[in-house]
This record gives sequence, structure tokens and C-alpha cells, in this order.
Amino acid sequence: MRQAVVNPVLLTRQLQGWRASNDDAAYRSLAEALKLLVLDGRLALNARLPGERRLAEALGVSRITVSAALDRLRAEGFVISRVGSGSFTALPPGPATRPDPLHQLEPSGLIDMATAVAPAGAEVHAAYAQALASLPAHLPGHGYGPVGVDSLRRAIAGAYDSMGLATPADAIVVTAGAQNAFALLLRALCRPGDAVVIDHPSFHHAIDAITRAGLKHLPVPLAADGWDIDALTATIKRARPRLIYLIGAHHNPTGRVMTADQEAAVADAAHRAGSVLVFDDTLRELWFDTPPPAPKALGPHVVRLGSTSKAWWGGLRIGWIRAGDEVIDAVVRSRASMDLGVPIIEQLAAAILIAGDPAPLIERRRRIAAQEACLRRSLSEALPDWRVERPPGGLSLWVALPRPVSERLALSSVRHRVRIAPGTRFGVGGEFRRFIRLPFTLPEAELERAVDGLAAAWRGMDGQGRTRAVGFVSDPSVL
Repeated sequence: MRQAVVNPVLLTRQLQGWRASNDDAAYRSLAEALKLLVLDGRLALNARLPGERRLAEALGVSRITVSAALDRLRAEGFVISRVGSGSFTALPPGPATRPDPLHQLEPSGLIDMATAVAPAGAEVHAAYAQALASLPAHLPGHGYGPVGVDSLRRAIAGAYDSMGLATPADAIVVTAGAQNAFALLLRALCRPGDAVVIDHPSFHHAIDAITRAGLKHLPVPLAADGWDIDALTATIKRARPRLIYLIGAHHNPTGRVMTADQEAAVADAAHRAGSVLVFDDTLRELWFDTPPPAPKALGPHVVRLGSTSKAWWGGLRIGWIRAGDEVIDAVVRSRASMDLGVPIIEQLAAAILIAGDPAPLIERRRRIAAQEACLRRSLSEALPDWRVERPPGGLSLWVALPRPVSERLALSSVRHRVRIAPGTRFGVGGEFRRFIRLPFTLPEAELERAVDGLAAAWRGMDGQGRTRAVGFVSDPSVL
């Protein structure tokens, strides 16, 4: 197998803002930033790092600083050096340090509060069983499909029709999840160096996809009550970006919902700038009291992404693109270089769920609303100085800390058997150090245990966000 190599340019982008504190030596801050990239899964394991001199030049620091940071990471087990081969990313032994939970199972006892997905219900198994019974009708064909099976495309189009957005089936392309859909769009519509406007904070995997495609982020900060439409439309007018990516319904991570008039205003600005506007609707169906307003953004330049992963099950890798003919044609033309379609059985199961009985989805909404209330109540009791608001839907809370120490808290919390995602994971350039995202997808008893662990981790940190020398940690400078 070919050895993965860390690109120094991409690494420099991921490390933007790493030297945020004047209290720490530069090498220590750099080591902690690299450690967090490994723990988040943004750096693959066993990947060869750039040489010390090259990394120092890319970061604009001395080689001594880089050497000291790598020495620190070697001592902690996050880097392994091999004579004649270089330095490679690694994880130290033990249950407290694991990569991105999307890519590896968690050890027993560690509560995953970093992944915002819920388990499948009985209806998912039933849909697979029904899909298996209808599979023979598809077996005479070759099984490849650049746009998806007809029954699923009709079901998705019908779902848009029911929310007031008339949609023909041929406006749908089925993908292996919404993230795959976004990657296909970036491949088909953008070229390295193109600008992409995003709301800020934003979905971390979308930020990563933009970075890895060699595109330029243009983040527009969200206001206290949602989107700053004036700032957003002004940025679009000035930059004339190739693409705009927004999460308008139960925004990840803040939970905000864009109004229909705001959607229309952004769509008008995108049309005048010649930009493609992408709305990620992955969380649209997960509302508590009131559904999001019907989509009002219209036009062939408006694209919508959807998925079964949040509403039904993450293991059902089905997503889709709703777009006009020009975008659909561009995606289909470029798709074969990435994949040849989506497994038929998953498409059939998804069609059954989307077009079937709405009762399981209604029950899921009720359940996650109760779990959200439990998590928010537990936080207010155990950590009253943390600020959190009830979102209108979605799967997570965007929590404001009293101090900008979310990365250190993320590292400290694993000692108390809780994994969390720091706010910086959802930003560009190291922003949002005062925030963490906490999903409410676990059972209430586990949410309460997670809050207990977070409270213990918080109490173990001093006023500067360093972990005191208690419990698992003997050196307070480690965190």
C-alpha cells in the first residue's frame, strides 16, 4: 500500500491560528495544534509529515521550534520517527486517544460526544428486508447508475413536492451521502483557486472538502441571531464566488434556521454574481416544534443537498443533489472518475423509508427533543457559566464557554472518558475557541454521564485553560 504523505500546504492551512496564546512557548502551541489534528482525524494515522526544514519554512517559524514540537509529540506517542524514513503520525497506546470516531470504534467506557448521528430504528431493518425482496427485478442490469434508481429519485422528488418545491425526478442525482454529493459538486463545478463562500461556523467535513479541493474559503460570520444577510450578499457581490455553501435548515453547528425571505435574498445575490448556491438540507427534517419554512430560493443556479444519514441512519449511505439540468449534466459527466453509482439495495431501502410511513420520523423528532432538553438541563445544573440556547431542531448544541479554551478542554475531556469536538473544528483559521459542539443523540443517562465528565474536566482546568496535575496527568503543561 502506498504511504500517505502530509501535504505541507494543506497542513499549513489546517494549522492557521495555531499560535493563539502568548502564554505558551511556540513549540508547545504547535505541538498541541498538531495533536488536535490527529485526534480529530484531520491528519491520517501513519502519514509521513513534511521534513523539519520544509515545515518550518511553510509555517514561518524556526527549525528549532518545529524540532522541539515534534520531540514533544514523540514523547507523548503522537509521532513516531523511523531512521531514514521520516516522522509519521501515530496514537499513543491506551483508551484516551483515538482518531476520528467516524473511522474507528470507540473503546469501552468512552462517551462519544463528537459525532452527531443517531442509531437506526426498527424501520431501517424492515426497509432493508423489503428492499431485498424487490432486488431481483434489478439484477438483470449491470447495477451501475450515474443518477440513481427511478423509485428513489421519485421518492425524493415527492418529498420536495410536499414541502412546496415542485421537483421532477430527473432533477435528482443519487449519491453516497450528502458529503459525497458535495465532493461531486466541487469536482464538477470548481477549479483549484476558485472562491467558495460559506457561513461561519460551518460543517467541518465541508470545510475539509473545500480545503482538499484546493479552493479558497470566504467565511461570512453568523450574527448573534442567525445570518447577516447584508454581509453575506455584499461578500457575494464583491467576490463573485464560483460556489456558495450554506446550511439553512438547522445549521450545523448552531442549529439556526434561515427564513424563506433570507433564502430568496441570497439566491438573488448569487444569480447576479453568476454563482452556484448550494443549500445543505441534511438536517431539515429534524425539527422540534415547527418545520422550517418552505424553500423560496429558486432558479437553475440553486442546488440542494439531502441525505438519509441524520433522519434515518448514518449507515444508510444515501444522499442526493437537487439541481437544474446544467449542474446535473456537469456532475454526471465528471462522476465516473470518483464513483460509478450507489449500491442498489441501499437505494431501494431509502426509497421505502422516504416514501413510507412518517410515524418513525415523528417519533425520532420526539425522542431527540427530549434528549436535547435533558442535555441542556444537565449543563445548566453542572456548568451554569456555560451559555447555551435551545435550537429549533437539529442534533447538537452550540455551547459558549466562559474562556477560549475549547481545544484544551477537548484534550482534557478524554481523560474523563468523554470525547468532544472543539469549536475550532467548525471554523477557518482557528476561530471559535470559545465554543464546543455537543450532540444530543445519545440516551439520556449517557448524556448525563457525559456532562459529569465534562464538569470534572472543566474543574481540572485553571483560569488559563491548562489542566492541573491531577488524575491521569502529572505534567500540567501537557494540555
